Amino acid sequence: MTQTEISHEASPPRQAAPVEPAGVGEQQPSVGRLVGVDLARALAVFGMFAVHVAPSAEDTSGFAGWMLELAQGRSSILFATLAGFSLMLIAGRREPKTGLAGRRAMARIVIRAVVLLVLGTALTMLKTGILVILAFYGVYFLLALPLVRLRAKTLAITAAVLAFVAPPAAFGLNQLLTPSVTESINAYDPIARLGGDGLLSLLLNGTYPAITWMPFVIAGMALARLDLAAGAVQRRLAALGPAMIVLGYGSAWLIGKLVPSLHGVGSDVKDLFANLDAESLKALGPGDAAYEAIQDKITDDAYLALLVSDPHSGTTFEIIGSLGVAITVLLCATVVMARLAWLRRLASPLIAVGTMSLTLYVAHVAAYTMLPDGATSTLVPLLGFIGGAILFAAIWSRFFRRGPLEYLLNGTTKLAKFVR
Repeated sequence: MTQTEISHEASPPRQAAPVEPAGVGEQQPSVGRLVGVDLARALAVFGMFAVHVAPSAEDTSGFAGWMLELAQGRSSILFATLAGFSLMLIAGRREPKTGLAGRRAMARIVIRAVVLLVLGTALTMLKTGILVILAFYGVYFLLALPLVRLRAKTLAITAAVLAFVAPPAAFGLNQLLTPSVTESINAYDPIARLGGDGLLSLLLNGTYPAITWMPFVIAGMALARLDLAAGAVQRRLAALGPAMIVLGYGSAWLIGKLVPSLHGVGSDVKDLFANLDAESLKALGPGDAAYEAIQDKITDDAYLALLVSDPHSGTTFEIIGSLGVAITVLLCATVVMARLAWLRRLASPLIAVGTMSLTLYVAHVAAYTMLPDGATSTLVPLLGFIGGAILFAAIWSRFFRRGPLEYLLNGTTKLAKFVR
């Protein structure tokens, strides 16, 4: 998760040479690049844990509170960016596959997307209290299919255009959707009727709607097209990532200073999220109590919701700033793992976590349901989840190349061999 997700491209850290991504039999990038991606994914896994099983950042002081605040929204966005990176490992990283290999790669992506959509829907139907991202990942993969043969520059331009166009488009469409229209659409949506995230939620008004999350996936695809070992590429990304952070979050901060009526839009929405029960958080959209409460807060100046950069606000400022964070994390992980062999060995348990992120994501959803009431008021569950994930991944990776669910997913994608 991908994300979750959830593409699984790295090798077990104990091996001297990199192993192909789970279900991907393609080129062999350097070990530094692969384990760097896995390390970044491990950080995203821990960020997702923090969002779900830790106390709120506002209730936690010091460095821990700052880290919890950093994880909000950005961990899942890092997953989405890495998901795009992983798609290109399947479709052909530096050069797109063509012919039979290309068709089979596309089939594998479709199979992977369907599996994630089904698994995500099943987890959502369990009503665990966690906003599951896996079904959204399945939709991202399907929407990304027409783009897998594009060059890095074209992908980057596409992501940039969507970052500016998608948020106001999503806002406008959501304003047009009346509760009756939403109910009518969901009534004919088999996924929504089953209790999962319906098509409307997956595409437009869910927690991770494709309309505003595809820029992350496409940006990850563009990053995969680059030679991350090249010094010139690293220097450009080292400048680009922080610049995007400043542009995204800095612009929203400055606008907040210049527009007094903007104060409270983000905080009111954040307060509503903090005080809502798990059931209310399941389907934020027109007709939902949570959605209507948020709309009541900003009815007079609804457009101001486009000017904040709060987590899950889906604004241009959030997309730019959080994508800058994702690029910076991926670059730092890649460079450090490539240049410091001793640290790569030391970080091998964390790298192992990144190689089985789907397994650990699903496991943490299941484990969350076993927590006693009030357990998440302290950091103990979070530390337990992180420690348990590291221990399991370190032991499992000594005997197996992939995590348990990664093996099942890889086996399912082998059906693509029947494509001619």
